[in-house]
Amino acid sequence: MLTTNPFSELAVSISPGTMQTFVVIMILLVIGGTIFDVIHKKSAKYFFENMKRAKSNGVKSVSGGEKMGIAVKTVAEDVLTSAEFCSTKRRIAHLLTMYGFILFVVSTAVMIFSYPNAGSSTPQIWPALWHIGAFAVCLGGYWFWFFIRVDVAAEGNSPFRLIKADLFVLSLIATTTFALLWSIVQSSGHDVWGTILFTLFILSTMVLFGGVPWSKFAHMFFKPAAAFEKRVSVADGSRNNLPPPADAPAKFGLGIKRDLPRHY
Repeated sequence: MLTTNPFSELAVSISPGTMQTFVVIMILLVIGGTIFDVIHKKSAKYFFENMKRAKSNGVKSVSGGEKMGIAVKTVAEDVLTSAEFCSTKRRIAHLLTMYGFILFVVSTAVMIFSYPNAGSSTPQIWPALWHIGAFAVCLGGYWFWFFIRVDVAAEGNSPFRLIKADLFVLSLIATTTFALLWSIVQSSGHDVWGTILFTLFILSTMVLFGGVPWSKFAHMFFKPAAAFEKRVSVADGSRNNLPPPADAPAKFGLGIKRDLPRHY
């Protein structure tokens, strides 16, 4: 199972062209949904205005070389290793989900576009990466959802309460879960269950990529830029001109000390 291309097996009933068209449509949905999200929430406008305001408050100039170094550090720490998470458990869960998703998407594209035909000889590395990626997403996603997620019960809400922000992680977990189950059942030769699980896999995939405007999917594209801008504002001194943090009253003797929020 781990070394079998599930999509080449599927080509017996669904043409490679149909599968490739579906992948292209999902890509277009992500692009269109991200653009819609930017326009509707005015995220880009806010980001550039905030960057301009921070630059005007800067006390020193940051050279191009310094910015390049900051960019490299941002990619290495905030993107590749998710160093912004203060909780080790949450950081590991995030990295499992992120890298698992990358492996899952890339290997899916390679198998569908490069080895789509029934009986085609697919290098074993690609289906192996596909299964490993799906499993990593499930491991990180379920770990986050059941053990690390913010304790909504402590806030007076039901632990079963769902909001739009949950759409991304739930649809992502569902997509990889149904993908793994479909692959297992397909290799066992159970056609009925295979059809049911494949249908659920496709539906959850459509929700994942089609729900970009209502989920946190687009957030991943802004996060690196925001982290870079934050580091630049620290380097040019503009962040030092910001209002004091929420716990400032305690530090300056202006009131009762407030506990900082805890992230799990």
